[in-house]
This record gives sequence, structure tokens and C-alpha cells, in this order.
Amino acid sequence: MRRWLALLVAATTSLVLIALLVPLALLVRTVAESGAVSRAGSEADSVAMAVGSVDADTLRLTTERAAHPVTVFLPDRQVIGAPAPRSAAVELSSRGRSITAAVPGGREILVAVQGVLGGTAVVRVYLSDADLSEGVAQVWAGLAALGLTLIGVGILVADRLARAVIRPISSLAGVSHRLAGGDLSARTVPGGPPEVHAVGLALNHLAERITGLLSEERENVADLSHRLRTPLTGLRLEAESLGDPGEAARIEARVDALERAVTSVIVEARRRAQDQARCDAATVTEARVAFWSVLAEDQSRHFTLHLAPGPLHVAVAADDLAACVDALLGNVFAHTPEGVSFAVRLEPAPGGALLSVADAGPGFATPALLARGESGAGSTGLGLDIARRTAESSGGSLSLGTSGTGGASVTLFLAEA
Repeated sequence: MRRWLALLVAATTSLVLIALLVPLALLVRTVAESGAVSRAGSEADSVAMAVGSVDADTLRLTTERAAHPVTVFLPDRQVIGAPAPRSAAVELSSRGRSITAAVPGGREILVAVQGVLGGTAVVRVYLSDADLSEGVAQVWAGLAALGLTLIGVGILVADRLARAVIRPISSLAGVSHRLAGGDLSARTVPGGPPEVHAVGLALNHLAERITGLLSEERENVADLSHRLRTPLTGLRLEAESLGDPGEAARIEARVDALERAVTSVIVEARRRAQDQARCDAATVTEARVAFWSVLAEDQSRHFTLHLAPGPLHVAVAADDLAACVDALLGNVFAHTPEGVSFAVRLEPAPGGALLSVADAGPGFATPALLARGESGAGSTGLGLDIARRTAESSGGSLSLGTSGTGGASVTLFLAEA
């Protein structure tokens, strides 16, 4: 925008200066020519006063002292002063008319002197083109320098004005990007022209409104959690009171599945309501593996943990990443026999970190399938869905595969914070 404003001012200023300076330059040339002709006429008049009153030698000396070439054509065809042809203009002037005539390379000023013995004498003063334009080039150069200076000043002023407008606009753009990235504390300092100032106030008001709406959403999420868990608790108690153990177990399983689904909905709603978070993936992963290591020892599961030197900051809240790791390790314990080993690896990757959990169990029946409610292993697939949404919330992804021992392998790419 600054460049376009500078170009606009330069073009506008140039047009204005051309409209003013070109006529002024022509006027300067005309004035210079008129001045030169006037001075030459004065010289011719001075010489004309001496014609007829002094002798030929004195008249020749007078012509030689003139600033321009002076020639005196006497009635007897005698020529005194600078050599010059007797042109048609001289013949015309010898009839008693003082004239100015153009000649090759300049102009001649002719003054008729009457009363001279034998007829009319003619005094000729020759002005070359250089004499006619004397000083014009310097004045034109000054006008050109003045024009360029004015254009430069105009561009400089336009650039300063553009900076005064662009700086608050750039600030507004930066704040809007921060808000889009989840930084709800971003605010701008309104400034610039009144219109830009009004936009800054409106953006701050919008940010306040967004913060208020998210706060209301958090309250709604908390209320939703309370409202949904209460009837679920009632259903669980009703199931436990059934006389048929098989029927009670079946209903309790359904209640468990429903409770997990409700928990997933609440966690997702809370994640959308929270501000952008970050955590050290190495610290969280190490803590969760240490938590599950107790159960691994009880079930005689050998496990390995490979952590790259931290910290590895990723764009996921610590609680969310912990829940993700718990879901993946919980799947290992739930869907593989006791004694099956597993491995957890966390390593840096371009733009983030890679977290993988692999086991030596039977693996996925359909590794390419990752949909809510379908895991290919008879489960709801909720754990994998939580892991997928955790990875995608950071800007990453999840992939399923086969481990080196033939078991399941889940790899998450977590984007860098």
C-alpha cells in the first residue's frame, strides 16, 4: 500500500508540475529572447547616434567596443565593423524602417539611421542562438531540480502518511491472526485515522464477545456434565438392582458405553472451549508410562520407553495428552493377553513430535479402519477416537500400522506449539 500511495503521489505531482513548469519554461525562453533583443536594440541605437557625427575610424572603434557583432552599412555601400552580407532585410531597412529579421544561426537587429549624408545608413547587430537563449538552460535546470525536489518531498510525505495508516492496519491483522490461532487475550491499541481507529475498537469488542461466549460455553459444558451423569448414575443403580445377573451385566455394559460416549462429548466440548494450550510431551508421556508401569509389573508385561531429550513442546494441553496416552495404553492392557510386551516411543519430527505405542499382541483386524464405534477388535473404538482428536486438535494426525513383532502400532504426529 505504501508503494501504491507513493506512485500515486508521484504521478499526481508530476502531472501538476508538468502543467506548471512547461509553460513557465517557455515563458523563460521568451523573456530571455526579448531581453537579448532589447539589449541589442540599445546597442544599435548607441551606434546609430555616432553615425554621421564621427569619422569612419571612430565609428569603427565604437562598433568594436559593442558586446555583439555590429555592422554599419553606409549609404555609399561602405561597410564598417563586423563583416556581414547585405541581406534583403538590410536593403529593406535602408529605406528607413528599423526591423528584426531571422537569419541562419540567429537573428539580426536592424536600425535605420536617416539624415546621413548620401541617404540612409543601417546599423546591424547580430544575435546568435546562444545569445538569444543565454541563461535559459540554467533556469530550466533549476526548474527541473525544483520539480524533482517537490516530487521527492511529495513521496516522502505520502510515505509518512501511509505509514501512519498502515501501522495500525498491520496491528489489526496481527491481532486477528492471534485470535484465529486461539490467543483470546490478543488486543489492539486503536490508532490511525478515525475509520481505522473505529475498526480497532470493533475488533477489541469482538474479542471480548468471543471470550464471553466461550466462558458461557464452559458453564454450559459443566452443566451438561452434571445433567447427564445424574441419570446415568440412576440407570447404573437400577441395573445393579435387577434380579437377573446376566441382564444386569448387559445393562451395565450398555451404561458403561453410554458413559464413555458422554465423557467423550464433554471432553470434546471442553477442548473447544479452552484457549490454545501447550505442554512438554516428554514430561507428560514419561509420567503416564510410569503410572501404567505398576499394572504392567502385575501382569508381567515387559515394556520399553524411549524418550528423546526434551523438552518437546506440542500444541496440546497436558491433561488432553495425558488422557490420550492413557487411552492408548489402556487399549494395550484391555485387548492383549497378560504378559504381552509393549513399547512407547517419543521422538522429535519436523514441525512437531511423533508418539508411538506398539505391542506384541494380535494387532488390528482392519488397520486402515479408524471410525468412532469401530476398532476391528470388538470394542467401541473410543480410545482411538480420543487419540485421533487429540492429534488433530494440535494440527497433527494419527496412523495405524503393524509393529515389528506383528502387533498393533499407533503413531501420533503432534504439531509443535
